[in-house]
Amino acid sequence: MSRLLVIGCGGVAGVAIQKCCQNSDVFSEICIASRTKEKCDALKEKLSGITKTRIVTAKVDADHTEELIALIKEYQPDAVLNVALPYQDLTIMDACLETGVDYIDTANYEPEDIDDPQWRATYEKRCKEAGFSAYFDYSWQWDYKERFEKANITGLLGTGFDPGVTSVFSAYALKHYFDEIHTIDILDCNGGDHGYPFATNFNPEINLREVSSNGSYWEDGHWVETKPMEYQSKYKFPEVGEKDMYLLHHEEIESLAKNIPGIKRIRFFMTFGQSYLTHMKCLENVGMLSTSPIHYQGQEIVPIQFLKELLPDPASLGERTVGKTNIGCIFTGLKDGKEKTIYIYNVCDHQACYKEVGSQAISYTTGVPAMIGAMMVVTGQWKKPGVFNVEEFDPDPYMDALNQWGLPWVVCEDPETVTMWRTESE
Repeated sequence: MSRLLVIGCGGVAGVAIQKCCQNSDVFSEICIASRTKEKCDALKEKLSGITKTRIVTAKVDADHTEELIALIKEYQPDAVLNVALPYQDLTIMDACLETGVDYIDTANYEPEDIDDPQWRATYEKRCKEAGFSAYFDYSWQWDYKERFEKANITGLLGTGFDPGVTSVFSAYALKHYFDEIHTIDILDCNGGDHGYPFATNFNPEINLREVSSNGSYWEDGHWVETKPMEYQSKYKFPEVGEKDMYLLHHEEIESLAKNIPGIKRIRFFMTFGQSYLTHMKCLENVGMLSTSPIHYQGQEIVPIQFLKELLPDPASLGERTVGKTNIGCIFTGLKDGKEKTIYIYNVCDHQACYKEVGSQAISYTTGVPAMIGAMMVVTGQWKKPGVFNVEEFDPDPYMDALNQWGLPWVVCEDPETVTMWRTESE
């Protein structure tokens, strides 16, 4: 039995909180905290009478460490689950350090203002050291490792789906199927249709910044950088069908390159329809994806934040989204001296997710692993001092929990499936 403080009350947080309430034997008490307390209260009301978990709510601005520290001291949780914005990872980690409480999140730190001079100087130094120019990376949070060790607390990074489940898939494949893994292709396919000309399935600021940035992949011990959407491929996904795939930079590549011994190449691909890409390019061309403030009629606004207000709320897409997601990894390597290939994946149905928790599958596939990661920490199955990515722990209990809590996975050892992928992408 544990007390969990959940920071955030958006689409992913809503799923994670509902799954915590289904798992009341572990999460006996939770506090839902957000800048907009009314959203927390509404979710508490929705869950009233259908869970044994005791729920309280609070107002907190996660941009301010002092507010977070005060809330943690007042509520005294066993752990903090951060499902707020990636901009706020470091302030929440600072608060956990100050109060001696374990920390869990779903995505790596990103700066809100990439033009801030102090951040830019540090960023340019890190890019030179790393050899690539992605502005979202794990190094900012890995810097907390020694401080978390000294505080005797655990920091668990990236327990969403990707990063998160795909990284656990990698640890599981290495433990049970390979002596050496040589290549990993992470495939993120959303075959859903929400009916809008243009909308994002998760936070528009994060989604559009991620997609419009340069791509990169890890090969032979170094980073190879690509232009946005430069590298296209196709794959016929089980239960979804053939989709166009595009290579992106994604943070789990960094941690897997560090934690999977002998890896030779890691790539990340995501599906996009042509309508989405056309809209995004037009918005980028007119400056609407910019994070730099501009002055408009006597006020300062950030274009991408203004755009976010115009787009449909991702949390509202569940009822109208149909179709399925397919997210997984193709691994190649050696087992007993012989070449081996497997494909581990999950298929998730948008309407089944909406029926269960009122969300589309994108929020569901991130929110469920967020709950599982928190469960691993508070039950002591994944707990040791320091800051860790999920693939650094034993994958078996996490994989069992995926089957139990709504994200069953498949291991495919059919070489023909992988041959189709490799023929298209090489």
